[in-house]
Amino acid sequence: MPTEKLTFTGHSGHTLAARLDTPNGPHQATALFAHCFTCSKDITAARRIAARLSSMGIAVLRFDFTGLGHSEGEFENTSFTSNVNDLIAASKALDARGLAPSLIIGHSLGGAAVLKAAPMMDSVKAVVTIGAPFDPEHVTHNFADAIPQIVDHGVAEVSLGGRPFRISKDFVEDVSQANLKSSIAKLGAALLVLHAPRDATVGVENASDIFLAAKHPKSFVTLDDADHLITRPADAEYAADVIAAWSKRYLKLEEPKAIAAVPEGIMRVTEADANGFLQDVQSGPHHMLADEPAKYGGTNKGLTPYGLVSAGLGACTSMTIRMYARRKGWPLTGVSVDITHAKEHAADAAAQTGAKVDHFDRSIRLEGDLTDEQRERLLEIADKCPVHRTLERASTVSTHLA
Repeated sequence: MPTEKLTFTGHSGHTLAARLDTPNGPHQATALFAHCFTCSKDITAARRIAARLSSMGIAVLRFDFTGLGHSEGEFENTSFTSNVNDLIAASKALDARGLAPSLIIGHSLGGAAVLKAAPMMDSVKAVVTIGAPFDPEHVTHNFADAIPQIVDHGVAEVSLGGRPFRISKDFVEDVSQANLKSSIAKLGAALLVLHAPRDATVGVENASDIFLAAKHPKSFVTLDDADHLITRPADAEYAADVIAAWSKRYLKLEEPKAIAAVPEGIMRVTEADANGFLQDVQSGPHHMLADEPAKYGGTNKGLTPYGLVSAGLGACTSMTIRMYARRKGWPLTGVSVDITHAKEHAADAAAQTGAKVDHFDRSIRLEGDLTDEQRERLLEIADKCPVHRTLERASTVSTHLA
């Protein structure tokens, strides 16, 4: 996933910092991501969603709102309305590059902002909210104790997520006047609402209010026991997968070419990109990609051929050790195998030299309350791995035209 650092001018003329995650292959659509209140473009949820979408051909722009992250400006001079205007500025910056966004995603208060901004973006076909409040004023509960001081003095410093922020009276007044109901009703785009029922920061009733205010097509998917910031990688990956699957229908992405069924016992490799080296690898119901790094003309979307060989050795080693320990009833709680291989496939293929000796370095980590004797025995067993034995002895390959 190539990532380009870029900047654009925000609502007040300040320079805003952004990252544009682009697909390795053909570009099919563009998404715009709005982060949560006082967060940044680099939080776990934003990074993982951007990576997942870019893998399916969708470029993703994620940026820091004015006064946050690496963007210029003072946070105390911003408001909910300024966030909406920053989003519109980001959309215009993408449009100027020929990448007008068709998908817009917002997390928490960023979700409220995209609901307000989307009707003003003609290119948007699909909108996604994650843990978004129906009423933007909801965000003030994070600093409720400081509101009297903010009102009396015009600004006050509050602690949010362990960091100090200066909140202005203008922010409080602006967010109190924001109303999303009419904006949601005239979205003119498909809506996906993602929310965790146990979200302790923005209650799930907000998702219900957003959903009911929207017209069809609309969808709601629960994030189960995820927290508000989607901090666990597994939750972020799940959200990313749901967004990726849902958005296909509304962005009209090209479907990958169908791969014919492969008979049992055959590993079939089919060229997927005649301009590079990407390969579809299929065995029965299982599918993966093989590729070369960009420096050799590939797109780095899958393991290299030698990487697949190393993966086979590592997997077989781990399975063999586990099988033996299980049979012996030994307290082995975990196995990991690191494999390094001295040479690279593309360099060898280009050189067209004679036979070479391959060297695989294998580092095995065993977890559990094992004795020294048990560890030594499991190390010996690793050498009995079938793939290890195959690599150590000479093999023959017969080739013919199908």
